[in-house]
Order: sequence, then structure tokens, then C-alpha cells
Amino acid sequence: MSAFLQEAAQSRRLRVLEDRRKRPEALLRREAGPPPDRPPALPPGGFVVAEIKRASPSRGPLAPEVQAGPRAALYAKAGAAAVSVLREPDFFQGAVEDVREAARAASVPVLYKDFVVDPYQVVEARWAGASWILLIASLLGGELPHYIRYARQEGLLPLVEVHREVELEAALAAGASLVGINARNLATLEVDLGTVRRLLPRVPRGVAAVAESGLSSPEEVGALRRLGARGFLVGEALMRSPDPGGLLREMVRAAEAEP
Repeated sequence: MSAFLQEAAQSRRLRVLEDRRKRPEALLRREAGPPPDRPPALPPGGFVVAEIKRASPSRGPLAPEVQAGPRAALYAKAGAAAVSVLREPDFFQGAVEDVREAARAASVPVLYKDFVVDPYQVVEARWAGASWILLIASLLGGELPHYIRYARQEGLLPLVEVHREVELEAALAAGASLVGINARNLATLEVDLGTVRRLLPRVPRGVAAVAESGLSSPEEVGALRRLGARGFLVGEALMRSPDPGGLLREMVRAAEAEP
């Protein structure tokens, strides 16, 4: 595990202890009500997951003033199949309230994106209104199968993030049906779309592959769609764009085109 991932995981463990004191898990469950019978189905064909991200550890502030609710509504109107919301506070300036606001405002599923290291976060995701949750294979290691099962029991669709072949193999062995191939190396924070191109052929039929990080144009989306990617998680390009709705609509058209 990289130094950055270790630092992020330790930060989240400490903050989860605080969150448990402020909002005990029993309270979250009571307010959230019973979980759905099953996780939501994926949209048919190619799709885009549009991300709300105020800052990143590699780029610094991106759009610190953005409001989660209005941005989520804009993304949904522009054709996003889901809205990803950074919940992590220390590196990405996120908050659980952002997830709640996005879930209230968007007419599409919301992805709770965090460094998940505690089952409490799975319950918090559902309480906040999310219906997808990010699980990072390199962070969870041997606990990954447990977290996939637990997320599904809570009615959440787990997006299992991988960066290397061994992580992809672990995700598939754990029963992941939705795999995110992250072009960003979490050790160096550098982005290389070649990682996505290299791992895509290893994703078996019946498992949906999502290209994550580094996507900035409809042309890149179209090229990876033709190589077998089904989903595309786009964050920084949309946060920096003067016309995020227009850029997103173009990316959605590229994603929905037949490969």
C-alpha cells in the first residue's frame, strides 16, 4: 500500500471514530430505514459517472465553491447515469452532507466515494442517500469480499477500484460485477490511461469495466469505449470546465455510441 493510501486510510479511521460518536450506527440505520431488496441495476450500454470534487491531493483546489446539490442536478440533466461525490474531507474537501445534497437533487444514483475502511461508512453511505459505493481493492486487501457482500446487503452497488493486474484478479475472485480501472497510480498520483488500455482485455464478459481518472475529452471516452470500457468516471475535467454540462453531454454521446 502506498504512503498516500496509508495516510488517507489512517485519517479516515480517526474521523470515523468521531462520526460514530456524533451519529451512532443505530441512529443511521433508524433514520435510513430498511435497505432495498437489492442493489440498483446498471444502465444499459455505455454510461458516464460525473464527479463532484472540490480539490485533489495532486492538483490542489479545483472548484472549492461548488455546491453539491446544484452541480448534481446539472450532471443528471446533462445525461450522467450516476453522480460521484467525494466524501473525504482532508484531501478532497468533501463531506457527508455533500452526498446527502446530491442524492436529494439528482434524479440518478449517487456514488459515495471515499476511502472505505470501516463498515460504518457503508451504513453512512446508505443513510446519506447513495446507492453506489466505492471500494478500493488495494486498501481493503483480504477484507474486500466481506465489504462487497456487506455493501450488497445494504442495497448498495459496489464499484471496486483496481490499478494493477493482481488487484483486478482479487476483485474478480471476490465477485465484483462492476470494476473501476483507475488510471491514477495511488503511489505516485500520476495518471496513465495506458493502465486502462492494458487491463480492459482482462475484464471478463459479464463484468462492467469503468475507466477512472484522466479523461478529458469525448475522443478519449470513445476510444476506450471501443476497447471495451462500459463506464467512464469523469471528475477533474468537468470541475475545471467553463461549460461542464456541455462537456458532459458530449462525453455521454461518446459513451453511448456502439463500440
